[in-house]
Amino acid sequence: MIDAPPARRAPAGPPSSARPARLSRVNAALMPWLYLLPALALLISFTYIPVGSMVGYSFTDWDGLGADPAFVGVDNYVQLFTRPELFQVFFVSLYYLAAAAVQIVVALYFAFILSLNTRLRGLFKGILFFPYLINGVAVSFVFLYFFRPHGTLDSVLALFGAHPDKLWLGDPDLVNASLSGVSVWRFLGLNFVLFLGAIQAIPGELYEAAELDGANRWQVFRHIVAPGIRPIISLSVILAISGSLSVFEIPFVMTGGAGESKTFVIQTIKLAFQFNKFGLASAAAVVLLLIVLLITWVQRRLVPEERTDLT
Repeated sequence: MIDAPPARRAPAGPPSSARPARLSRVNAALMPWLYLLPALALLISFTYIPVGSMVGYSFTDWDGLGADPAFVGVDNYVQLFTRPELFQVFFVSLYYLAAAAVQIVVALYFAFILSLNTRLRGLFKGILFFPYLINGVAVSFVFLYFFRPHGTLDSVLALFGAHPDKLWLGDPDLVNASLSGVSVWRFLGLNFVLFLGAIQAIPGELYEAAELDGANRWQVFRHIVAPGIRPIISLSVILAISGSLSVFEIPFVMTGGAGESKTFVIQTIKLAFQFNKFGLASAAAVVLLLIVLLITWVQRRLVPEERTDLT
């Protein structure tokens, strides 16, 4: 009698039910990247690649036309830090930095007041936010008429008996203060909306508890509102510092950078497109980028982003 051959054993391995689970985990890991792929492609194509090219051109004497610029090393950076007329324009940013501080304080004040039960608060919210909706070029042209001799500002001052007879945009001692005042009016609404949204996100029972304890408005702001919106205040400070260093639109349209109103960005644009020094202009742009990144890093180290437990 011939014995039947032994049955073959199935090869050891994961059960068939484990394969769909593994594929689902792979799909779950890849799916977010598939959604992010178009945005990452645009970000890399229009941000990081141009920044890399700018850094490369900053080490050359490219004039914007030649196909083979000469390598000059760090000579462009040496010029920026050794020629006072190239770097001293950063001091103009101090006017806009002071204006940004005023802007933050005023926006925080109105956000707190209008977060309370104030009459016509919807109307005032619209009035404060409306300037931010207007195109910056249109704002600049409006204030050109506002600051011109015998214009709106002089007429308003004359109603109070003041006749300054000053060139608000022609006097080197007044032009930067006038332009930075325009920036306060222009961007007040952005900070106002940020602060208002953060204040309204604070739980309402905290206000009720403070009212039962007899806290006044200053105590409510100091112990509830200010700690609760500290991350937004930190964000506004970063935006204010970076914005004051990169001012361009308002002074360029209103004065073209004349009369001691030339900012670092306006100077960079003129170096590139007026004097065809694209290498030097690229170095200036790199320096500005590094300064903004450094200030942001320092601010983050000094004021870490952490949520305050108000309860």
